[in-house]
Amino acid sequence: MKKNSTTQPTRGQFSLLRQICNFIPAHLVAKLAREKGVEAKARTFTPWSHVVALLYAQLTHALSLNDVCDGLQLNRGALAGVRGATAPCKNTFSHANKGRDAGMAEALFWKVLEHLGALSPNFYGHKAQGGGKLAWRFRRTIQIVDATVIQLVANCLDWAKHRRRKAAAKCHLRLDLQSMLPRFAIIDVAREHDITRAPELCAGLRAGEIVIMDRGYVDFVHLALLDERGVFFVVRAKKNLAYEVKSTRSAPKGSILADEEIELSDPATRQHAPKRLRRVVALVEVDGKEMEMVFLTNNLTWAASSVADLYRCRWQIEVFFKQIKQTLQVGDFLGHNANAVRWQLWTALLSYVLLRYAGFISRWAHGFSRLWAVLRSALWQRRNLRVLLESYGTASGSFRCLAQPEQAYFPAFRRAPVGQHR
Repeated sequence: MKKNSTTQPTRGQFSLLRQICNFIPAHLVAKLAREKGVEAKARTFTPWSHVVALLYAQLTHALSLNDVCDGLQLNRGALAGVRGATAPCKNTFSHANKGRDAGMAEALFWKVLEHLGALSPNFYGHKAQGGGKLAWRFRRTIQIVDATVIQLVANCLDWAKHRRRKAAAKCHLRLDLQSMLPRFAIIDVAREHDITRAPELCAGLRAGEIVIMDRGYVDFVHLALLDERGVFFVVRAKKNLAYEVKSTRSAPKGSILADEEIELSDPATRQHAPKRLRRVVALVEVDGKEMEMVFLTNNLTWAASSVADLYRCRWQIEVFFKQIKQTLQVGDFLGHNANAVRWQLWTALLSYVLLRYAGFISRWAHGFSRLWAVLRSALWQRRNLRVLLESYGTASGSFRCLAQPEQAYFPAFRRAPVGQHR
């Protein structure tokens, strides 16, 4: 019998780190450094070397400045092949994170995302895991707005004091549901309420698009502006909402408990709110239990079940935040000042986009965490990136655990059956 043959990862001319960094246009970092005035402060540690060092910290989940510097020093030969990047000393790296304008990292992220979208137009439109089904169903752009809090060390970061004994930064994000790519992001301190950033997050939405938000973003002045622009929204209603029912659209059916057209009863709020809102009450499964939730929307034609389905997709942004926090380095920070934290968070988002693009061109069918783990383990190897990802994890056959449960223990420490004691 002929054995099943799979394509083996071929040796390449460049390391995987260089191939990932090559997704960044050659002269973009130098151009942004000149615009932000960073190049004038660069001596031996160039802005490009700075960006590569931070990308390395993200891709390897480095825990400290010494971790990054030692890893790059040990591989300085291969590092020099990444467009002449050099390994920094600890103090040089620390001063670069502290003194160089983090606005450069933000501009770099958006320029690279724009470049990859122009290089492969389908990168924006391809269907990512976990999202996209409703986008194809509605044939509209669906975007999710939410924020995540990133805990910091309170006694070292006075600028980010969130509560009495806590410090935190916050990442406000607008995420494309179909491609699971960021469309707008703001990184700031956590003490600001979410609604203060909502107008900026939704400024780029166009007529006909759909935005899904949590009840922290319920501001009727903002919702009225979205309605005037022709943007459809689905938000979760607050518990203290005062309203009058104007008409009942349909009788309760299945998980839909109510479907009504309402007007706000508070005169001060009514003058700023959309003229007519739709209130949908539905049972939604959360952690295996059904919960009653109330949604508001300005669309009067969708089925009530579609409104509930749209809001259920809001949890995909929670999946995005979970992927970022569990894989990339956004838990342990290489610097304690605001500029260093912003450098690291923007580089984390940049790393996410670069890895997603690597998965896109290789048609990666597994999860993001596995993609990151594969590349981290072979970062300095000279392998063809695309062939490696195309061939990895393609073995056929059963993946059931065929071992006996007792084999998980040493013979002398085997558990006794329930109800029996040694």
